[in-house]
Amino acid sequence: MVKTFSLADLPATIPVFPLPGALLLPHARLPLNIFEPRYLALLEDTFKTDDRLIGMVQPLAHQKEGSTPALHRIGCAGRVTAMQETEDGRYLVTLAGISRFRIREVEDGFRPYLRSSVDWSDFERDLGREPPDEGFDRPAFLRSLSKYFEKNRLSSDWDAMKEADEELLINSLAIMCPFELEEKQALLEAPTLADRREILVTLMEFAVRGGGDDGKVQ
Repeated sequence: MVKTFSLADLPATIPVFPLPGALLLPHARLPLNIFEPRYLALLEDTFKTDDRLIGMVQPLAHQKEGSTPALHRIGCAGRVTAMQETEDGRYLVTLAGISRFRIREVEDGFRPYLRSSVDWSDFERDLGREPPDEGFDRPAFLRSLSKYFEKNRLSSDWDAMKEADEELLINSLAIMCPFELEEKQALLEAPTLADRREILVTLMEFAVRGGGDDGKVQ
């Protein structure tokens, strides 16, 4: 069971992991393969804290290689809920999404990874149960999804999708589908589940018409 948090429980400063295309959402899970020394250090320090939170954030596009990344201001923090060490020194980690945050300031320091002071107050609703998406038309949604998967040569368990909880379904697809970085950010910043579903459908329909990705589910 994932630890529950109140707004008062959340720390003012967290480590941030800028990873292009890796989207974490509240109440969803994100697997990570951690191998770079700086992020191994981040993971080691995270396990010294009670909250075990890591902030996932998208870097802005078109940056110079090797420079300190400029970051989108909104990210999502996840709690490390599972970790497995591989024989070659990598860590396979699962983050459980807790809440989005707004970056106040990225801190300069002696650590090899970034830390940031953050503001959680705009996203207190992330800590509770997401209200149902009253406009969710599952058959129509699955038709759009089927066309998108066919276009991109993706496969899935359709029987499971027909029965899946709507929040789990929408958030899992937002995380897994191979959208562009800025599209992933739009899904993250969607105020409600209904807004996220509408953006997701728009992106899928745009891709089917010939303007989108041709990658594979990560």
